[in-house]
Amino acid sequence: MVAIDEAHFLDGPPCVVIDKVEMTYRVESSDDRSGSSRGPRGALRKLLRRPNLVTVNALKEISLVVERGESVGIIGRNGSGKSTMMKLISGQLAPTKGGVFASSTPILLGVNAALVPELSGDQNVVLGCLAMGMDMAQIDVQFESIVELSGLDSAIYLPMKSYSSGMASRLRFAIAAAVNPEVLLVDEALNTGDAQFSNRSKTRMDELRAQAGCVFIVSHSLDTIRDMCSRVIWLDKGELIMDGTPEETTQLYQDFSSQLSKGNHISAERIKGEARANLIATQILERASGRRTEGR
Repeated sequence: MVAIDEAHFLDGPPCVVIDKVEMTYRVESSDDRSGSSRGPRGALRKLLRRPNLVTVNALKEISLVVERGESVGIIGRNGSGKSTMMKLISGQLAPTKGGVFASSTPILLGVNAALVPELSGDQNVVLGCLAMGMDMAQIDVQFESIVELSGLDSAIYLPMKSYSSGMASRLRFAIAAAVNPEVLLVDEALNTGDAQFSNRSKTRMDELRAQAGCVFIVSHSLDTIRDMCSRVIWLDKGELIMDGTPEETTQLYQDFSSQLSKGNHISAERIKGEARANLIATQILERASGRRTEGR
């Protein structure tokens, strides 16, 4: 494992700054709240009239500073804004309000647009690397390490459409990590159930961090988050609920989810509310002291 001098990273400028970012969407809704659109006649009327547009708050005001050497996990229920945040950081979306600043172009793990299922894995390695701006000489140098990291061995020469979802995820990660990005974004790509790959990918991300970069990971696997992250943020309904250590943040999120699954919504909201209140109190103290907290 690569040793990382956290103090060294904190001396330099941050990798990513998310400054008072909000993201809203205007989407069509068939619910007019009046009851006049119910039943088959109502459905017909909805087809003939203008769509009802509603505002969806995908992310409420969020500010974060991510330093060099940090590996940040993002957890939360479906619809909490995790993938939206990743798209904002990667530049795929522009925020409705606020700004996102990065020390270099973030690389989102997901070269799916460039990959062709009918082609073999090795051909897709070339396509994926070309899509990320590498030339053939660079691909030649990196090819063997990409195959080794993917763990596909001889399957690299089979059509990608024959791969399991885990095999495809491993190949996408190996390709994306080949460019030594300063800012790497991993969205639900490490839940392969492969212990050997988990070890290899963690080692690779440690190497990226050691090269003065940072990593963002979105995953529903809390084991993955705890194993691979140095910091975890919890989002719920577009709101930042907690920003803390992997152990503490995932434990509170597990407690919250457990209460929800039992139907104890009041207890779940209490857990979330206390976590949110602690975050706000911490932010107030940070602003008052005029400094970043340790590890940020």
